Amino acid sequence: QVQLVESGGGLVEAGGSLRLSCAASGRTLSMYAVGWYRQAPGKEREFVSAIGWRDANTKYADSVKGRFTISRDNAKKTVYLEMNDLKPEDTALYKCGGLSTHLIPLGYWGQGTQVTVSS
Repeated sequence: QVQLVESGGGLVEAGGSLRLSCAASGRTLSMYAVGWYRQAPGKEREFVSAIGWRDANTKYADSVKGRFTISRDNAKKTVYLEMNDLKPEDTALYKCGGLSTHLIPLGYWGQGTQVTVSS
């Protein structure tokens, strides 16, 4: 099994920045990639970004391109999401999850970290 623990969320003003962390443990090699998703109240879960665990290939949702940067530290088994120029519409519960080679969620999720952007 894989365990994922997110941290780094908080309250920030519009235009501000936050860095989220996703620490992985367990059978991490069973994941092809780690992805960040978010869900706002009353809305569907939305893909944000993903990074290959081995090849570091990245993918972003159009809504965050140019503002968010995903990276990973294999030695620490941690994936980061640097979020800049935050907007109120970025407000959501952010979760990281393990993904397959087709970027399909494997069912490994953290508990989430709340990001709230005030206008």
